[in-house]
Amino acid sequence: MKSYIGIDVGSVSINIVVVSGAGDVIAGLYLRTKGRPIEVIQNGLKEISEIIPPGMTIAGVGSTGSGRYLAGVMAGADVVKNEITAHAVAASMMVPGVQTVFEIGGQDSKIIILREGVVTDFAMNTVCAAGTGSFLDQQAQRLNIPIDQFGELALQSTAPVRIAGRCTVFAESDMIHKQQMGHQIPDIINGLCEALVRNYLNNVGKGKEILPPIVFQGGVAANIGIKAAFEKALGMPVQIPKHFSIMGAIGVAQLAKEETAKTGVTSFKGFQITGLPYRTGSFECNGCSNYCEVVEILEKDKVIGRWGSRCAKWDIV
Repeated sequence: MKSYIGIDVGSVSINIVVVSGAGDVIAGLYLRTKGRPIEVIQNGLKEISEIIPPGMTIAGVGSTGSGRYLAGVMAGADVVKNEITAHAVAASMMVPGVQTVFEIGGQDSKIIILREGVVTDFAMNTVCAAGTGSFLDQQAQRLNIPIDQFGELALQSTAPVRIAGRCTVFAESDMIHKQQMGHQIPDIINGLCEALVRNYLNNVGKGKEILPPIVFQGGVAANIGIKAAFEKALGMPVQIPKHFSIMGAIGVAQLAKEETAKTGVTSFKGFQITGLPYRTGSFECNGCSNYCEVVEILEKDKVIGRWGSRCAKWDIV
């Protein structure tokens, strides 16, 4: 049986999936990056190799995310795509006819507008961490509450308070102030969820035509308090797909399937890459006034990938 691997390398998590030719998820991993993407990619692929059924053939590999070039050259990806395309494809697979996608990850957030299966508009917030998973993790730790209980506590609120959510610094100081005033934790958490949704809609979603069906994906979709706040603000239902945390990887696996269907071959290097030595380095190009920082990855002391320059002078991808 043919299957396809999708790898989504983000700043907070690395997601690896194996998808069947019919589009079913055979295996899926959500792994913390922990500042060691190469090691986590190798360990993840090793774990995947032990999960998939014997005799299954990997017929294609795709990579996406901020570390897509790194994963692509390591695994021998057949397709390397940006997150917008990958998430849009996955959402269309899971929810046919989807028109709006909310995607909130560890350190950025996105909105994708689709019409008749085609991306017509999108926006990303990569400047401020307000409303992202890392900020919610931070607040959960400060309140000494497990992050997986954050959303459930928000739904227990009986009198939500208004939290300033335009900035992480202001939001945190406002939360502390509300605690000192004696407000209950569930009310504060619910207020935070509503503040983060307001921030998202007023910034990332500003000027966008938000129409149902709406799909909410990314790690933050695990927080049912955020989902409830979206539905309250929009007055529309918001769907969370089964594999919400690994949708980018699912989408790029599907794109790898489509790419290899054209060529009939795959560039996948095989699972032996899990045991190969890799290291990365960088240098500054002084060929012009841009002084680009060029990043390179070496496999057994051989440069297999290089990117980062504004021109294509040094690129090997």
